[in-house]
Amino acid sequence: MNVDNIKSQMRKGFLEYCILLLLKKQSAYASDIIFRLKGAKLIVVEGTLYPLLTRLKNSGLLDYRWEESPQGPPRKYYEMTKAGENFLSELEVSWNEISDVINKIKK
Repeated sequence: MNVDNIKSQMRKGFLEYCILLLLKKQSAYASDIIFRLKGAKLIVVEGTLYPLLTRLKNSGLLDYRWEESPQGPPRKYYEMTKAGENFLSELEVSWNEISDVINKIKK
């Protein structure tokens, strides 16, 4: 069994949660989201992030606005909607339940 494959699947499983957690704090453009995820040691490439952001937007969990950039073309800033905040609350409950299960098993 390949550990890297399992790690990849685990990251995919909680990537949406991590993105919503970041956007709960403040809106951000895609490059900033990637930078912040890398800072947390979660490596994500644009080819993974953009389809995920589009899916979250199409689901009504995110919205975006365009802002002029002093260093080039306008940037698309993503922000959470009220539905996104509600969804994140549900994910937080699920994460806590999963975390509790894992911690109990590890003891």
